[in-house]
Amino acid sequence: MKSRYRTARKPDRSCSSGNPASGRPPDYGTYQFSRRELTENILLFTALDAVIAYLFYRSFIAFLLFFPIVYPFLSIRRKDLADRRRRTILTQFTTGIQMVNASLQAGYAIENSFREAISELVKIYPEDSFIITEFRYILTQTGLNVPIEALLLDLGHRTHIEDIRDFAEVFQTAKRTGGDMIGIIRNAVTSIQMKNETLEEIEANLSGKASEQKIMSFAPMLLIAYTSITSPGFLDVCYHSVLGIAIMTFSLILYAAAFLWGRKIMQIEV
Repeated sequence: MKSRYRTARKPDRSCSSGNPASGRPPDYGTYQFSRRELTENILLFTALDAVIAYLFYRSFIAFLLFFPIVYPFLSIRRKDLADRRRRTILTQFTTGIQMVNASLQAGYAIENSFREAISELVKIYPEDSFIITEFRYILTQTGLNVPIEALLLDLGHRTHIEDIRDFAEVFQTAKRTGGDMIGIIRNAVTSIQMKNETLEEIEANLSGKASEQKIMSFAPMLLIAYTSITSPGFLDVCYHSVLGIAIMTFSLILYAAAFLWGRKIMQIEV
């Protein structure tokens, strides 16, 4: 299992929430590209479009016709980045709640436990990280007499992460009924950690297959490029006849379907 207490001084922009003093932190359900990310992904698609248009059609018109696919491509990339951010958020949240629990065991009140947790979290994560921003927002709002359980419920809704929502609901019930807060937090953290460990174990077991899938995804294009280089003119019939263009189009559709199918198979949820 990867260490959750690794020092990270480089800001993680994907989980940056801005300054909590400026208002309520954002909803994390929708990922918004930064200007740099948007530029990088458009350039990446442009390069892929150019390679596909050349290898399969030898046509600039094909390049232009395929370019609108940039929108679903960006949608897929946005989903990938959102999934990565959700994983980071859950990891940071688990670390933060562990520290809150440690402060509770030391005899601090729940609000002071969050304050003490922040003092430790700044040693691990950058100032604008998700967990530090959210914990500071919680402290600011509790100072305005907003119930801490309501703030945790709001956090669960804004992150769209089931584990955080479940924790917030259990925390709310325990706070109102006077339950064993320390035991409840410990059990919740243990449950989240076990789920993360299971997912990481699955990913470790599938890492080799994932690498093979990535290599096989590029194999058809590499094969066409190799044939074009070693046997010039051998594939000309595929680019200058209706039947050839139809065959290349059918091959491209099969290639895209296989790529998407392989990608779906490799996505494991716990």
